[in-house]
Amino acid sequence: MAYTAADVKALREKTGAGMMDCKKALTETDGDMEAAVDFLRAKGLAAAAKKSSRTAAEGLVGVAVEGTKGVAVEVNSETDFVAKNEQFQDFVRTATQVALGVDGDDVEALKAAAYPGGTTVGEKLTDNVATIGENQQIRRIKSVSVSEGAIATYTHNAAAPNLGKIGVVVALESSAPTEALLDLGDKLAKHIAAAFPQALTADGLDADVIERERAVAREKAAESGKPENVQEKMVEGAVAKYAKENALLSQIFVMDNKTPIQQVIDEAGKAAGAKIVLKDYVRFQLGEGIEKEESDFAAEVAAAVGG
Repeated sequence: MAYTAADVKALREKTGAGMMDCKKALTETDGDMEAAVDFLRAKGLAAAAKKSSRTAAEGLVGVAVEGTKGVAVEVNSETDFVAKNEQFQDFVRTATQVALGVDGDDVEALKAAAYPGGTTVGEKLTDNVATIGENQQIRRIKSVSVSEGAIATYTHNAAAPNLGKIGVVVALESSAPTEALLDLGDKLAKHIAAAFPQALTADGLDADVIERERAVAREKAAESGKPENVQEKMVEGAVAKYAKENALLSQIFVMDNKTPIQQVIDEAGKAAGAKIVLKDYVRFQLGEGIEKEESDFAAEVAAAVGG
């Protein structure tokens, strides 16, 4: 057996499938977790790409805007308790503001940038680790900008203004009035936070992810027993559906559950008297893509109860 009980538990959390189905999937895939997820999906036993509810990183995502540029920065800590610490919050807020003056989205460049008080962001981070007594790190940074228009932001599960568990920044290119752009940007940012688009358009979706979806759809189609030409149409239909649901501009607006995002933008442009283009966006969710080790979780629980 190339897997453990912990693997079965993790697969159940990822997919919602039953224990015996998870065991079978891991057996069939020789313990490969991602292949096991695809196996269950192909059998109709798992929701598409369901994420584990537990992630490795705590901390905060900060967002900031200056003129026609906006930025999001994720700073991690070991526990959620540090995220509530005023010293940590002040650091994330200030580092995010500093990031507005950094060219590109390079974490090392941000750490080398000047921090108020005559030090650098990286040196201040090191000092925080020493004084707070818990490991912290700047995980990522991304900025967006427009030549003309407005930048809107939104933070979900906010710990303080512009600091939260999810940070969204939206860049709208337009000559429309700023007030109209910020109103639209706020709505789009909240949609992005809730709908988790993978790219702005279908062309921007990760090619490897698309191929993985195609492989899962092909296996499902093969099990249908239908003619090959029908199976191919089923596969292409499934891939097109995935692309539509995961590309921002083709997603259905969560606030009315019927209008495609591109149409929402076009209608806002007509009302404002100028074309509006959603040029780019950032969506950072704290700790996304990182699995939490059981030992880390146990240590966190022990700390919470004083053990």
